[in-house]
Amino acid sequence: MKIQQGTFYLLSLGCAKNTVDSDSMAQLLMAEGYRPLSAPSRAEVLIVNTCGFIAPAREESIQHLRTLARKKRQGQWLIAAGCLTQRYGKHILEQVPGIDGILGTRRWMDIVQVVRQLRNTPHPQPLYHLPDEAQTIGPDLPGISRSSRFGGSAYLKIADGCRRPCAFCAIPLIKGPAVSRPVESILEEARQLQAQGVRELILIAQDTTDYGHDLGMKEGLATLLEHLVRAVPEIDWIRVLYAYPGHVTDRLIEVMANHRQILPYLDMPLQHAHPDTLRRMRRPANIEWVYRTIEKMRRIMPNLALRTTFIVGYPGETESEFNALLDFVRAMRFDRVGAFTFSFEPGTASEALGDPIPPEVKRERYERLMEVQQPISLEINQSFIGKRLDVLIEGHEKGISIGRSYRDAPEIDGLVIIEGEFPVGSIVPVQVSGAMTYDLSAVPLPQSLPVLQAL
Repeated sequence: MKIQQGTFYLLSLGCAKNTVDSDSMAQLLMAEGYRPLSAPSRAEVLIVNTCGFIAPAREESIQHLRTLARKKRQGQWLIAAGCLTQRYGKHILEQVPGIDGILGTRRWMDIVQVVRQLRNTPHPQPLYHLPDEAQTIGPDLPGISRSSRFGGSAYLKIADGCRRPCAFCAIPLIKGPAVSRPVESILEEARQLQAQGVRELILIAQDTTDYGHDLGMKEGLATLLEHLVRAVPEIDWIRVLYAYPGHVTDRLIEVMANHRQILPYLDMPLQHAHPDTLRRMRRPANIEWVYRTIEKMRRIMPNLALRTTFIVGYPGETESEFNALLDFVRAMRFDRVGAFTFSFEPGTASEALGDPIPPEVKRERYERLMEVQQPISLEINQSFIGKRLDVLIEGHEKGISIGRSYRDAPEIDGLVIIEGEFPVGSIVPVQVSGAMTYDLSAVPLPQSLPVLQAL
């Protein structure tokens, strides 16, 4: 199969923030005249935007790089980009011989320069673009978006990097300190997405509640949301992800409650519920604040959907501490819970604690946690039977449509399965007819009926 000159294949791994960077790199290449291909065997330039957050993600990234390196032919160039390369740099070559260029996540905007150098000058050694001092968010380049569209939705990156001290997390090592985009840049891009027909805007950053701190803003996220609802009145849904505990302020709650566009949905990763575990994690340990804040949010927004994530098997986690987490989950009745077993990360503050809890104990605790959450999730889903919801359609086939309600962030939450086929990107009012542990089934309502969210 002949290699097509002036083409590229780009594989994006990891989180939505990586997806945005991948789309930005693709736009830069296309502006240079390159064409994207879905088949790596025919592309001249092969790019893997890697994830390096935890061990399983690193292993996946390395496996994809090895596969492409093994199949690479004369006239093809393989570039490893993203978080894995930013953190481990040249050491990636020890695991994946055959890489021609290494581009860190802080220098994604150099992709065209790297490709030019590879094409025009023979390089016996791989090229490196890994300056540590670069700001990870990158510049707002003319014509290059910092968003990623899919169906009727779009991720919009408002900041990147992190200044939080979490002991288990390698993100500050990879991304550097938090850097916020200017408000007007975000608003202008949101207006462009509105003009393109986007129905849902999903704000992402390592910590959305820290937005604007480096710009000298107070209540930066709340202020940005107020600007957004005025700037893009035709976008139906605005969703907030990655809120840091302790920084969900009264003003943020008030702004969310007072604007219908802003979904009553919040993703607030708590990581644990026992104060001693949280202190070892270097996370906010005031559990009373969590109780008070969630109670306040649920009182002001009765239809609030709350998602969180927990780590089990963190060094020093006793059976008593883990049981406190289970009791907390039972008491709080979260709509959505994600869970992870602790991943030992060299170079983080938790490295000194080691990884003393056996893998089988971590796994057993993970399974017990999910066994507690699953009936809660089912009961909450069953409470929606007979109620009306708006559903944003993501796909359809053979008389069935799949979509998401306000309670469902893409990729991490549930789905709504609807009888009938509806256009991707449309918002359809439905009546919930059935409930599963994570998903709902529904029937469409006549379009003439008023569209209501579940109350």
